[in-house]
Amino acid sequence: MERKLNKQPKLHIRKNDTVKVISGNHKGKTGKVLEVLTEKKRAIIEGVNMITKHKKPSAANPEGGLEKTEAALHISNLMLVDSSTGEPTRTGRKRDADGKLKRYSKKTGEIIK
Repeated sequence: MERKLNKQPKLHIRKNDTVKVISGNHKGKTGKVLEVLTEKKRAIIEGVNMITKHKKPSAANPEGGLEKTEAALHISNLMLVDSSTGEPTRTGRKRDADGKLKRYSKKTGEIIK
């Protein structure tokens, strides 16, 4: 019998989570996760790791010019911020009463929504 492999990796961060950058050039900044790129294990955080892109003039934008956007950061450089305390916390998984796996804060023990 062949083993089934899970195609999607389990990450400790999801969309709309509040995270804190724990290493790199943007260390200490916090923001909301806009998008998680599971294949690359990276996340785009609102207002963090801003880059400048050059845009060519087009029919929609005849001026062209410079555009500031967020670039992706690696998941290992991010830490989830606990909504109840407002501090970064490690996460774990445990089953609730319904038998579903839920994320919980290892600092407070509360389930993360």
